[in-house]
Amino acid sequence: MKEIRIRPAVAADCEAIARIYNYYIRETTITFEEQEVMVPEMAARLTEVSGAGLPWLVAEDPTSVIGYAYASKWKGRCAYRFSAESTVYLDPSRTQSGIGRRLYEALLDALRQKSIHVVMGGIALPNDASVRLHERLGFEKVAHFREVGFKFDRWIDVGYWQRSP
Repeated sequence: MKEIRIRPAVAADCEAIARIYNYYIRETTITFEEQEVMVPEMAARLTEVSGAGLPWLVAEDPTSVIGYAYASKWKGRCAYRFSAESTVYLDPSRTQSGIGRRLYEALLDALRQKSIHVVMGGIALPNDASVRLHERLGFEKVAHFREVGFKFDRWIDVGYWQRSP
């Protein structure tokens, strides 16, 4: 784990970020996107997050980006400006390694520095690993929406967990 470095994402990371994310689009119900995201679109997303003054971090080993975490606006209305939604994805070969937790902790630290009051994590259910990660980091479940997503010919529930950074 010592060889893992966490740093702010830059445009050059978008190819690796898209590669990681596209696996989850193709293979899982963790994301509700159904079409792969091309590198220019991922770069636009990075620019949007950065433009909102929110963090986007990557974890890298000595050879490549192996995961990322970012925060986005919770809602568009001004009164929500102290709330954010968090996202974390790892290269599928690097899950269950502690890297996701390190990334998430770094993201929460960055959000605390930006005076974010509440962080929400949305989880497509079932997803025991993500629920465990959130709860180990002090998130508590605050909502459960039944059958709000439809992917791979099945209905999917979504739960929301929240905490103050």
